[in-house]
Amino acid sequence: MSNKRDGGTSENIFQEKHHALQLYDYHVWANKKVFDRFNELPQDLYHKEIQNVFPSLSKVMAHIYIVDNLWLSVMRGDSFAEIMALVGRLPEETETKSLEEMESMFSDLSGRYKAFLMSQEDLDRTVSCEHPQYGRLETRLSELVQHVGTHGTYHRGNITSMLRQLGHPGVPTDYIIYLYAMNTSG
Repeated sequence: MSNKRDGGTSENIFQEKHHALQLYDYHVWANKKVFDRFNELPQDLYHKEIQNVFPSLSKVMAHIYIVDNLWLSVMRGDSFAEIMALVGRLPEETETKSLEEMESMFSDLSGRYKAFLMSQEDLDRTVSCEHPQYGRLETRLSELVQHVGTHGTYHRGNITSMLRQLGHPGVPTDYIIYLYAMNTSG
């Protein structure tokens, strides 16, 4: 079996891409898979209230969207006040959105992320985060991108649990499945 990453005949499709960009692409891919799954299901399921970690699938997606926005603001260097204002207004803006509207909002957000990330000369540069409870953190920009992806992965797991509770299978969004998908599409 030829291993493309270890000198096989095909060029490694990830060779030129910084790992943080690949992780963000995975996050976008996995969210798209979830939206595709939602679109296959009865329309009322998206807002249906259930007893779980989140009260509805729509609330999980709103949470992911809000937190993704928060971290993009942190990465851009927005002030704590600006970030808190954003986080304060986004719940109301996402609360009643339809599945189609949320999917469009996620698409727009991924465009903003990609534009920001592609404009960075050094994805491993140090950034500072200040939090009133946790204090100050010096970390690499790429680690914040990794956090966005792992946060989304955690909550996509919640979505799978919720879908099963509602009598529907989830959708596989493991990172390795993304790698296989990218390997066969390239």
